[in-house]
Amino acid sequence: MSNSSSVWEVRNLPILGPLWRQIEAAPKPVPEDSILLRVMVQALVIVGIIAVDVAAGVATDELPLTFWAAPLSIIGAIWSWYNRYKRNVPAKFCLAIGMLLALAAFLSRLVGELNDTRLVLAELLIQLQVLHSFDLPRRKDLGYSMVIGLILLGVAGTISQTLTYGPILLLFIVLAIPCLILDYRSRLGLQSRFSGNKSKFPKQKQRHKLSLLNAISPKRLTTLLLVTLGLGMAIFAFLPRLPGYQLRTFPVSSPINFDVENFDGRTITNPGYIGRGRENGDGSGNGNGTNQESGPGTLDTTYYYGFNTKINQNLRGQLKPQVVMRVRSQAEGFWRVLAFDKYTGEGWEISRNDKTFTFNRSSFSYQFYVNLPRNNYYKNERKEVIQSYTVVSQLPNLIPALYNAREVYFPTEKIAIDPDGNLRSPLELREGLTYTVISDVPYRNRTILGEAGTNYPESISQYYLQIPPEIVEKVRQKTEEILANQNKVAKDSKPINSPYEKALYLAQYLKQNLNYKLQKTPPFLAEDEDLVSAFLFGYQNSPEGEKITGGYGDHFSTVLTIMLRSIGIPARLVGGYSPGEFNPFTGLYVVKNTDAYMMTEVYFPGYGWFAFNPIPGMPLIPPSIEKGFGNQTSTLMVFWKWVAGWLPSPVTGFLERFIGGIFRWILGIIGWFFALFSQGWQGIFGGLILATALSFLGWLLYIFWRKWRYSRWLGRLSPMESIYQQMLSLMASKGLVKRGFQTPFEYTKVIREQGTGNREQGEIVEEISRAYVGWRYGNKEVNLTRLKSLLGSLKGKRGFLPRIRG
Repeated sequence: MSNSSSVWEVRNLPILGPLWRQIEAAPKPVPEDSILLRVMVQALVIVGIIAVDVAAGVATDELPLTFWAAPLSIIGAIWSWYNRYKRNVPAKFCLAIGMLLALAAFLSRLVGELNDTRLVLAELLIQLQVLHSFDLPRRKDLGYSMVIGLILLGVAGTISQTLTYGPILLLFIVLAIPCLILDYRSRLGLQSRFSGNKSKFPKQKQRHKLSLLNAISPKRLTTLLLVTLGLGMAIFAFLPRLPGYQLRTFPVSSPINFDVENFDGRTITNPGYIGRGRENGDGSGNGNGTNQESGPGTLDTTYYYGFNTKINQNLRGQLKPQVVMRVRSQAEGFWRVLAFDKYTGEGWEISRNDKTFTFNRSSFSYQFYVNLPRNNYYKNERKEVIQSYTVVSQLPNLIPALYNAREVYFPTEKIAIDPDGNLRSPLELREGLTYTVISDVPYRNRTILGEAGTNYPESISQYYLQIPPEIVEKVRQKTEEILANQNKVAKDSKPINSPYEKALYLAQYLKQNLNYKLQKTPPFLAEDEDLVSAFLFGYQNSPEGEKITGGYGDHFSTVLTIMLRSIGIPARLVGGYSPGEFNPFTGLYVVKNTDAYMMTEVYFPGYGWFAFNPIPGMPLIPPSIEKGFGNQTSTLMVFWKWVAGWLPSPVTGFLERFIGGIFRWILGIIGWFFALFSQGWQGIFGGLILATALSFLGWLLYIFWRKWRYSRWLGRLSPMESIYQQMLSLMASKGLVKRGFQTPFEYTKVIREQGTGNREQGEIVEEISRAYVGWRYGNKEVNLTRLKSLLGSLKGKRGFLPRIRG
């Protein structure tokens, strides 16, 4: 009595009453009874949750979402199954309250994660899916869950930077294919073998079982999986890489709370140098590295020695390979870190380190504008290139970026820049840090740079022509001797006069000259011995009776820089990372500490700085932006480079020449054809006539191919079967097609009824058909000679040839 009275009271409330009556009047939802479909959908959702956890593993130290979301989602699905025939009104109100709480938690967390909201949105979606799993009576509710699983997988794909995402994606596809099949069968009203309802019609249920087993048989699912993967890989390979970011919101780490009030940008913190470490982020403490700034010593095996205000090239040793960062970039390039202007005889240093200045960003944005006044005077065309960097292991407080950086999106309140354009952070680049740089990379044109001239500004000549006086004369003589010998040898060619051609030739000379070898461990420099002099003329500490020249790869760049300076060409040493190994599946460049090296940058008036690499075994010109097809590369081309890296050089060279020649020939013909339409009316009509002729030729080739294919098919048949099939083809060409449901005798009867005007033709068809039936079903011998004669007579009727049907 009390329950009915309380319900009556609720029904008469002004607001809840109408809502209550409306819910009661609504028709009950038609539930989805397929247990197998529900299980597959739940598996898809769990895989999506796991994908988000795996992709965000580096970015967060919180409890993985899978630990609580997957069990709760399973519990909700089970509860929903047992209550699928009920209205569950109280549960729906509780779910609505839970969704509001999830929304409130999302908004509160969103305030602190405005820089990258992907993970926050994914977590909200997972929370809503967990609540949604308690209300899955209908098939379309399961469809919503499938879509949520797909969205979660997509979010994970945008976050993931490793191949661990690949197996999860494959698992999702493996589950999605049977899930879609079951969903389609459910839409057709076909029951699942694993259904909760018992059918009243056993025969019908048996047919449904057989149909289900056939639909999700391992053979069929494997075929669909291979076709899906093949199409997906083909689309991925041919999909072009977009030339620009479509949205101007870039990946940046969460804000780093660090005291930057005393940050002046003049200190470089490289843990590889003795006394250059940082403890607790306060600038105190000593590093545990082995690099020292002067004198012979041992290289640190983890941190590259070249990232410091002063570097010592009298250190010996090797780095142990270690991934330091992953880069997503619109174009590959040299991830530039640091440049040096003063040569010390034993290494390099930054002479104007005290002129480093800092600049702040807005408190509402992560964007820093790097507006160097001199960049506005360069007249060469530039290309915007966006790069996003994720640090994998700790690096010095130097910010790698393509030259020239225009905008930097960085999570600290301040950054610094020195006169050479080197970007610096207030603290070391720590594991998990993400930032983005937009660079205006100048186009490299050999012809234009060769005409740049030698009118150098005083600000350039003052700092980038410095050489120790004790070596300047002998280095100049050696450099001029090399250039003079080349001009004598190449009498018929154009002499080397421009600074660009001199830099190019000297880099090539050092790279290929057998006198200067890439040494595994060159001797230490003697006291007061100059590195360039030892490289060119021999180390004083060479073994007795032996003269060792050459050195480490970075020594080649030092020598080229000083040789150029000796003949009046401004140059500086620049350090950074090569592009690294491109992963075509993630779209990221994987950069290791062993990818760090030094190059020579040469100044060209009006155009800026351009790099040359004299190190043997590396490209003479580092990755550059050049006019032409090379910039609009597709993932297919990058994928080919990745594959070519595993092939022997002769095989790679042959394939590149062969495939490249075919593509150039095809592109040349296509270009010539479309050029016809730009040559007036004559060109347009000529192009149309040519297109028509080519179409006709294509049609003829298709007909001949069909006939060849048909003849090969007949050749694989037995003689009797071949005669019978030819007869059917001849009759089909007259419009008398044998249907699949007709027996040979039924077909013969139709021929006789419709062929009253040609009785002999009907008799031939009947005789051949009777012989075929006796041969096939009665194992009777046939007179092939007579049957061939009859077939020839049939072909001769009215002079027609067999028409091949599709």
